[in-house]
Parts: sequence; structure tokens; C-alpha cells
Amino acid sequence: MTPSSPTILGLKRGELATIAVVVPVVIIAIILAKPFIAEILNRILHLPPWLVFVVVGALVFAEAAVFFGFIFPGETAVILGGVVASGGHVNIVALSGLVVVCAIAGDSVGYWVGHTYGDRVLEIKLLESRRGAIDNALGLLRRRGGIAVFLGRFTAFLRAVIPGLAGASRMHYRTFLVANAIGGVVWGVTFTLVGYFLGNAYHRAEKYAGWASMTLLIVIVLIAAALFVRGRIKEGRLERTFEHEVVDENLALREDLASTRDRLEGSTGD
Repeated sequence: MTPSSPTILGLKRGELATIAVVVPVVIIAIILAKPFIAEILNRILHLPPWLVFVVVGALVFAEAAVFFGFIFPGETAVILGGVVASGGHVNIVALSGLVVVCAIAGDSVGYWVGHTYGDRVLEIKLLESRRGAIDNALGLLRRRGGIAVFLGRFTAFLRAVIPGLAGASRMHYRTFLVANAIGGVVWGVTFTLVGYFLGNAYHRAEKYAGWASMTLLIVIVLIAAALFVRGRIKEGRLERTFEHEVVDENLALREDLASTRDRLEGSTGD
């Protein structure tokens, strides 16, 4: 069993220290450097449409296709794209469509990576510190099947791993594709519109009062930090439970994958 790093409330000490430093610094920077921040936001809101499409599409596609979601959650890119679209320089309908297509395509690639490499997906370096969360994801797939694929779309960690695990578990592709497509449409349109409405709120706040727009940015920073902490606390609990309950983590994961495969392979015909 791999010894776990010391944690506080589910966060590694380095993560906790980083949050404790970065969040106040960002808030102070927003307050003190208002003209500079406003200029940066103005540049972001006026990015060329082709650049917005390329960056957002690539990040959404890569999230599950190459497990990039561990580094940069896709909804962050989608929300930022929606914020840019709120300025009228990017077509919100075209952006939503692109996000949906890239989300479905990226997850499909992730599925076939898992289907091709099977148990070896469990050996990916990025997953070594998240074995409890992987075990939880396998349990969700085993119990819910296609519904797990849909639900996984709305959690950053699951969004990155569920497609690969579904492929490794030999879930029938048609079952996966239907759930993936529905989840991709709901997730893609929802988060694009969230960014769009946040952008509109910022424009309105900036128009009526500069301090209101700064307050909006600070609230967004605090929400992002709170969501990150909440996610890490949940992951930490899963890891501690998994480490406590099993002796050989690798063997336990392979057995759970085999059990999930037995459950899913015969569920429907190809």
C-alpha cells in the first residue's frame, strides 16, 4: 500500500498552503490593480473568434481523450468561452455546438483508449494518487451503467476517467454513446450559457459601478476556491476509506474492474 501524504480536511498541506496564499493575493490584486485587471478582461473579451473556438474546443476534447481533465477542468474553458461570447464577438450558438461536439468526440476517444488498453489504464501515472476515487467510479459504473456516464459528465474527476473506465469495462459502445451524447449536450449548453450570463452580469456591473464588477470577480474567485476545496475533501475521504479497507490496492482495483466488466458486457447487445 502506498503511504498517503499528510492531509488537512482532505487537502495536502501544499495545496492548503497554496490556496491560503493564492486566494487572498488574487483578491488583493483585483482590488489594487483594477485598471490593469479591467484591461486584461477587455483583451480576453475581444479575443479573435477563431482563437476562442480552437482553444475551447481543444481543451474540451482533450479532457477525457488524453486525461487532460486532471490538469485543467474542461468547464473552466467552456465558461470562459461563454464569457467571451457575451461580448458579441463570438457566436454563442456556434460555440455551444462546438463544445457539445468536442465533448462527445473526446469522451469517445477516451472510451476507445480504455477499450484498447484494458487493465493498463489503471497504471496511468495521473491515477496513482486517486485509487479510492477510481474504485468509487468503477462502483458507480457497475451499479448505474449508462447513467453513470451521464452523471460523470458533471464532475471534473469523473468526466476525465469515466469514458476510459467504461471502455476498459467493455460497456457496449451504443450504450456509452447515447449516455455520452445526452450528457455532452446538457453539460455543453449549460456551462456555455453560465459563462455567457456571467459575462453579461459583468458588463452590466461595469456599466453601473466599477466596484460592482470587482465584487463580481472576487465572488467568482471565492466560488472557484470553495469548489476546489470541496472536491479535494471528497477525494481525500475516498482515498482514506479505500486505503483502510484494502491491503493490495492494485489487486483490488483490477478485481473491481473485472467485476464491472462482467456486469456490463452482457447488459445489452452490440
